[in-house]
Amino acid sequence: MIKLLIIMLGFSFAFASSDASSSVIPDLTFTWVGILSLVIFVVAYYFVAMEEKYHIDKAKPALFAGTFMFILIAIYYMLNHLDMNLVHTQAQHLILEIAEIFFFLFVAMTYIETLIHMNVFEKLKYSLISKGYSYRKLFWLTGFLAFFISPIADNLTTALILSTVLITIEREKISFLVPGAINIVVAANAGGAWSPFGDITTLMAWTSGKGAFSDFLFLFPAAIGGYLVTAYLLSRFVPQTQPDFDVSKEKVPELMHGANNVVFLGVATIASAVLSHQLLHLPAMWGMMFGLAMLKIYQYSLKRKYNSKLNIFESMSKIENNTLLFFFGILAAVGALYFVGWLALAAVVYDPSVLGPTWSNIGVGFLSAIVDNVPVMSAILKANPTMGLDQWMLVTLTAGVGGSLISFGSAAGVGVMGKLPGIYTFGSHMKYAWTIFIGYVASVVIWYLQFEVLGLYIKH
Repeated sequence: MIKLLIIMLGFSFAFASSDASSSVIPDLTFTWVGILSLVIFVVAYYFVAMEEKYHIDKAKPALFAGTFMFILIAIYYMLNHLDMNLVHTQAQHLILEIAEIFFFLFVAMTYIETLIHMNVFEKLKYSLISKGYSYRKLFWLTGFLAFFISPIADNLTTALILSTVLITIEREKISFLVPGAINIVVAANAGGAWSPFGDITTLMAWTSGKGAFSDFLFLFPAAIGGYLVTAYLLSRFVPQTQPDFDVSKEKVPELMHGANNVVFLGVATIASAVLSHQLLHLPAMWGMMFGLAMLKIYQYSLKRKYNSKLNIFESMSKIENNTLLFFFGILAAVGALYFVGWLALAAVVYDPSVLGPTWSNIGVGFLSAIVDNVPVMSAILKANPTMGLDQWMLVTLTAGVGGSLISFGSAAGVGVMGKLPGIYTFGSHMKYAWTIFIGYVASVVIWYLQFEVLGLYIKH
């Protein structure tokens, strides 16, 4: 422990001694602003975690911390006559990062609210329940749908869609809703881990050249194995009774004109986001916004043809704005921690004399749950420790799957918290966190057997 502290201090002071006027960002971890930023983040994190206890919306402490921390950093730079252009540049980069996620979420949520208005989810609910499925069978169905849709779309959009289906199936039975919500989050994150565009972290690793497209597919056994372990344990808490649903008394939901086309537009929008990023090198949100434009144009044609009452702005008004503001705040806060130098210290643990790549990458899963997997992966990619393909695949797996350990450790978790307020919370998630931990361990064990023992992957 002392050895690790000495290495960290040496790493910190090496950066701090650099010329402030140069383009190198000075390390401020052990200055008053660095320590105060860390304290503010921890306090804000506490109130986010204790949302149930204090009845304070998670967006408030996150937004306060994110904005205030950067103001403090700017004040420190000004008082110490450091290069203010560094603050400006970092803020611009952060705004771009936040905007990409913010508008991606904005469009995804708009589509979901539009589909709700057009009775698509009510129709899906009717199709599932009218077959007489039990709560446990519905639990498995929604989980498998989340796991296999996530690699094609992305984990956040998948979680938002399936959690909407979940809440339309049942609105009161906690014994079904909480395990069902956790199941969807775990499935969406696990499904996104073996696809280059299933999660932001896998996308970052792929575009950074840490693996070819096919390399990520070799993570499928570890991803599905860990998910199945968690899902099995969770399913034991789900009742085997059936939802209170009398088919003879229920009216079959009628879809609005154009509902099927809106579903197609939603799929096309996700495809547009992926293609925009991969082929045209535009931010993914650009394709999403193009999809929103197509939805608006289609709304106009529906109004002309059927005098449809569909109003996209009305769908936008129903978006969970606290979820969007939470993302803004938490990304800004983590960006501030990265700017002052705290996240850069992560590179030290990759030294073989400290923890080494394997244990460090396993630890990344826990760190990504506490902080956020996007800046953690960003810090690792920037530090660029010397690792083989097997280790880069491990960190991709753990950063994606590890986010499930805490309710707001991933974009999928935050999205579901917004969809099931007061039901899927930090407290209700932590009650079953042990099942996720066992699944996480199972994923790592499967990776170790496949990559290290059997060598079943393409070696470059």
